[in-house]
Amino acid sequence: MRGRPLIVWTIAWMVGSSMAYEYSGLRLLMIWSGMTLLLAIPALVHRNLLRSMLIAWVALTLSGIYWEWSDARNVTVLPEAVAMDIADMGGMLLQAEGVIVSSVEVDGDRADLQVELKKVMIQKNADTGDSPSSMKSLPLLERVMVQVKLQSKDQQRLAESWQRGDRIKLNGSVEVPSIARNFGGFDYAAYLRTQHIHWLYKVKGIQNVQASPPSHWSTLTIFRWNDRIRSGLGSKIAEIFQEPHAGYMKGLLIGMQDDIDPETYTQFSQLGLTHILAISGMHVAVYVASLLFLLSLFKVSKERSLLIVMIMIPVYVLISGVSPSVVRAGIMGMIGLFAARKGWLKDGMNILAAAALLMMLWNPYYMLSVSFQLSFLVTAGLMLYVPLVTPLLRFLPKRFAAAAGVTLVAQVVSFPLTIYYFNQFSLLSFAANFVLVPLITFLTLPLGAAALLLGWIWLPAGRSVGWIAEILNDGTFWLVRWMNGYPQFVTIWRSPSIIWILTYFAVLYLLLYVASRYLIGHKSRLPAGDANDTVELEGVGSPGRAAYSPSPPNYKIASLMATIMLVFIFLIYWEYRPSSLHGAGLVQFLDVGQGDSILITTPGGRNILVDGGGTVNFRKLQDTWKERKNPFEVGAKVVVPLLKQRGIHHLDAVIITHGDQDHAGGIQAVLDQIPVKALLFNGTLAGTSSFDKLMDTALHRKIPVYAVHQGMQLKMDDHTDLSFLSPLLEEMEQDEVPVEKNQNHISVAFLLTMNDGRFLFTGDMDKAAEEDILSIGLKNAQAALTSQPSMPAGAFSMPEGSVDVIKIAHHGSKSSSSEDWLHYWRPKAAVISAGVNNLYGHPHADVVERIAAEKAQLFRTDLSGEVQMIVQRGNIQTRFKLDLIH
Repeated sequence: MRGRPLIVWTIAWMVGSSMAYEYSGLRLLMIWSGMTLLLAIPALVHRNLLRSMLIAWVALTLSGIYWEWSDARNVTVLPEAVAMDIADMGGMLLQAEGVIVSSVEVDGDRADLQVELKKVMIQKNADTGDSPSSMKSLPLLERVMVQVKLQSKDQQRLAESWQRGDRIKLNGSVEVPSIARNFGGFDYAAYLRTQHIHWLYKVKGIQNVQASPPSHWSTLTIFRWNDRIRSGLGSKIAEIFQEPHAGYMKGLLIGMQDDIDPETYTQFSQLGLTHILAISGMHVAVYVASLLFLLSLFKVSKERSLLIVMIMIPVYVLISGVSPSVVRAGIMGMIGLFAARKGWLKDGMNILAAAALLMMLWNPYYMLSVSFQLSFLVTAGLMLYVPLVTPLLRFLPKRFAAAAGVTLVAQVVSFPLTIYYFNQFSLLSFAANFVLVPLITFLTLPLGAAALLLGWIWLPAGRSVGWIAEILNDGTFWLVRWMNGYPQFVTIWRSPSIIWILTYFAVLYLLLYVASRYLIGHKSRLPAGDANDTVELEGVGSPGRAAYSPSPPNYKIASLMATIMLVFIFLIYWEYRPSSLHGAGLVQFLDVGQGDSILITTPGGRNILVDGGGTVNFRKLQDTWKERKNPFEVGAKVVVPLLKQRGIHHLDAVIITHGDQDHAGGIQAVLDQIPVKALLFNGTLAGTSSFDKLMDTALHRKIPVYAVHQGMQLKMDDHTDLSFLSPLLEEMEQDEVPVEKNQNHISVAFLLTMNDGRFLFTGDMDKAAEEDILSIGLKNAQAALTSQPSMPAGAFSMPEGSVDVIKIAHHGSKSSSSEDWLHYWRPKAAVISAGVNNLYGHPHADVVERIAAEKAQLFRTDLSGEVQMIVQRGNIQTRFKLDLIH
């Protein structure tokens, strides 16, 4: 890095910002002291490194200070303005005035927008009983995320007319954004904080919103115009292309991803192709090249062309949505064009470093963006690794080798961040990128742009060109679907540590460096032309072979390369292997809101999922306008990401306790994305289209399906057994699977014995089911003790009472968990899975009292978030995501 002070400064700035983000206070000071010592050692050993180490130390120190200063200013002023404690403000009614500072996203029955509040109105002397009309105005400056619940189609149309820069009056309630409620889950509050937002402002109905156009020009006016241009471009694309091509082309041409078909996006994501759907350096490069080509046709001078394009790049950045990746590409493009105009263009790494530094100075939180990280990492990786890979691909035709090298490097460089954030990697990703990226870059993208330009002038001409692009899109979609038809090529990874990621890049660089140098050092150095051509050897009057011949192999370098390769393979294996619990078992009660989902990992490494949560929809047929493009679904948005993040490569068993949506709904996403070896259910259908689809998916994927009943046993490994208590076995044979609307009564209930720990899982079983189990089980147990001849062979025998943990049925409803049931099992602890402030009032106070009467410790997901229990012999250790245990 000597002679590259800007690169050293930028890298050290990133490291310092990362340290300040992860740590604070005394711990940050200690780490900073350690880093100071680490930088001082090489500077003292090698005097020629003193300058670089000093630059790194200064950047490291200043970046930490800058981050701490910026982060300290990122606080809410609303509690101070209204003179209330932040803990008491949840649900507080508030009137406010402000300005819309973002584009307005209207999706189904909700409108989302960011508003800069200028003042709030609160009641004067509320404690003295003044009339509600007696209000006082308090000035402030606070950005909030406003969510307006729309109540009719007309309200939806009116919300679509709101624009950035509009003055707005609101009457609603404020709430603190939700934090991560599961270990490793998405933290919405932390995400909003990176945008300087600390509150959700919820408004019911558009009657509580008054919006009016701005009265004067401001910087928001530029973005207001830009929003109109983007909206107009999106509408024109929708006129030119049919669905699903319109949504796909919106993402490809102007970065509008909201209209992309969710299934198409998922398929692209599974193959590592989502970068195609986001505006990035590829799009900016095509844009710049196209502009330079057009200007050359009009005989514009080189210097003037570079200046014009440099000015036009910010326009494209605005139109394409100002994502971190396109901002990075835009800044790099502008710096590169300026350097080319001045004749200074020498080093792309310096340009990349300058772009990164400018972005982090403008907004330190850019560093936390996945788009920012991937964009800079892949770009830097291409600059560093492609020269090392190129010699290894000399056996391929030149152009083919160049494309293969770029694709290969992009894949291996992005791999660590891909598995860190998305926890999956397709082994077909290289092939998909190698084929589709050139196709889309050099054909689909230019054709789409041409169709849009022509369509603006004359719509039929645009549609004609667009029709050709649609043919290419059909081929792209078919290829993506075909590759996704082989799910065995999709690998699931737990999120790696930062140390592993850094080691990966270091070993990869070392491997490619040694391999390329070894190949260059031992390749025959031939004159230009074919190796078989005869040449005149100097001093010899007869034809002969080339004057240079291969040098003998260097076995030391070959051994070194083989060693590094083995280290690299071991590194990959180490991260992919399942996490070891060292003989312990693990029961994880996931927080899925108002529903159930439990992940069990046995001491032998088997994984069992009991229910998958689910989003209950009470929408009527006439309310189709309320449907959202990509609605929140617990299975796809919570359960599956958590399974992947924890490195669950497959599920040995999925148990659906019953067919209600809040238990079975999320299993659909699980079957779609996680390999499942067996599906167990209560032997009935729920009579709903969603449950029918779930069972059809299981049959289509050839997953063995088993109907469980009372008395069945399942041995998962030497330390884990499942004994099923419910449902009762039907005596009558049936040709078809029966449909049962009342699924609660026939919920699957089972006793898990693992490492001598006993867990009782009860689904949503009701009191009647509890009584049936107790009466039949106790009756058979009594008959067995008295050796009555009427006792049938293999009859169900009730397990002995006393369990360590009971999962309380039906989220703590008073219709379950009777006194007799709890008293029989005498649990030491009880877990209730219920949603925060759910509409059903779960858990019921009577159930909580019954649990307390048994002197069992109570854990609730609505208070504690996810509950995890590590089961060792004779010991169960419990931890919670949230520190709110009552």
